[in-house]
Amino acid sequence: MSDVLIGEGFVGEGPHAAHVNTVLGPRDGPVGTAWATALATPRAGHASFVVVARPNMPVKPPTLFVNKAEIRGDQHGRLHWGAAQAAVARAVLESVAEGTVPQGDVEELALIAAVWVDWAASDEEEVYANNVEAARAALASAAEGRPRLEDLLAIATEPANPFFRRG
Repeated sequence: MSDVLIGEGFVGEGPHAAHVNTVLGPRDGPVGTAWATALATPRAGHASFVVVARPNMPVKPPTLFVNKAEIRGDQHGRLHWGAAQAAVARAVLESVAEGTVPQGDVEELALIAAVWVDWAASDEEEVYANNVEAARAALASAAEGRPRLEDLLAIATEPANPFFRRG
C-alpha cells in the first residue's frame, strides 16, 4: 500500500460515545514519521502509546493510540489504557483478519488512532463496545474511500454533528 488512508468513526451518544480518527500509511512515509514523533513527544495530559492485544504483543500494523481528550484522573486514564485501548486492538486485528487492512502489508504500515474518551465516561464495557465499532468504522471508511464527494456536496449547506445542529 502506498496511499495514506484517513478514516473517521463515531458511535454512541452521551459520555460513552466513541469518536475515532485513523491515519494508515507506509512506515517509511509521513505516517511513519508522525507515528514516531507523536510517540516521542508526550505532553501534559497526552501520552501516546503503542496498542497491544496483550502485554508484549503489540498489534500489527503497529498502532499508536493518541488520546484526544486530556487525561483527567485515574478513572479517565484507566478507560484510555484499558477499555479504549483493548477496543482499538480488537478493531485493528479484526480489520486485518477481514482484509480491510491488507494482511500482506502489515509489516510495512503504521497506524495512528486518535481516540476520544469523554471525561464523564464511567462504563468501561460501553466505552469498549463503542470504540470497537468506531475504530472499525474509521478503518472501513478509509479503505472504501468514504464518504464520497457527491454525498458531501449534497449536505454542504447543512453540516451537523452531536454538538451542533441548525434549526
